[in-house]
Amino acid sequence: MLEDRVPLILTLTPGHSGDAPWGRWLLERLGPISGRPQLLADRAYEGDAMRALAAELGWELVTPPKANRRKPWPLNRVAYRARNAIERYFGRIKRLRGIANRYHKLAHVYLNQILLACIHFMTK
Repeated sequence: MLEDRVPLILTLTPGHSGDAPWGRWLLERLGPISGRPQLLADRAYEGDAMRALAAELGWELVTPPKANRRKPWPLNRVAYRARNAIERYFGRIKRLRGIANRYHKLAHVYLNQILLACIHFMTK
């Protein structure tokens, strides 16, 4: 359901750091979850450490394997198609000029702008 597709946790990361370590950090902060919800992610998050952590916390990680992976897994293409909703959500947020240009240089002010944008788009 589209209503269920809202950000659960956010953080600002240094511009020079990779995505996967911060993705694992955020997933650890969320902690265990009941059921087996799908965690849609791109190839940056397909590493063994991320897959193991997601399984341990109760998530089904839906991400395509990298082309050079020796033992690739089958991709749930139907579920992975829903990831475009995530990309569109970030695209909507980036259309806001203050966020796209990062007028506020203080991290806490910039993060608050992003949180307000998330709230704004959840109510539409």
